[in-house]
Amino acid sequence: MSATLTLARRATLFIALAAIPAAAPAMAQEAGLVTRPSAHPVRTTIDRFAAAVREANWVVFAEVDHAAAAQAAGLSLRPRTVVLFGNPRGGTPAMAANPTLAIDLPMRVLVWQDDAGATQVTRSTGDDTATRVFARHGIQLPAEARRMTEAALEGFVRRATE
Repeated sequence: MSATLTLARRATLFIALAAIPAAAPAMAQEAGLVTRPSAHPVRTTIDRFAAAVREANWVVFAEVDHAAAAQAAGLSLRPRTVVLFGNPRGGTPAMAANPTLAIDLPMRVLVWQDDAGATQVTRSTGDDTATRVFARHGIQLPAEARRMTEAALEGFVRRATE
């Protein structure tokens, strides 16, 4: 076994074990995140979210199915799907001027099933996106851009969950 593979396995084990003591109840979250319950199953919620994004002429780039990855590794995980989406008309000029922004974009939401079997959607707020994502790349979003981001995100999630 190569040294790199051994280090990678140890790092994976360390990350997994480090998360266990800090595991919090499903709804505990830090500032900057908003979770909204959905009236629909996980797959339907994802599809409704994607439809709302596309109707706004934005793009759904990908889905990351963490439960499927866990299953492939012989582990069990309730549904957890991250949907990557964005607005190339807005993001492209910012990425052209600040190439490192591409590491944090596209935006994402998490559609997941809680311990009671209910579907939830978690997203970042417009302010969080401005301060955590854009600011670290030297981009200061004005208040109006933050409000517009918040309105778009809330609208997409509302359409997906109601």
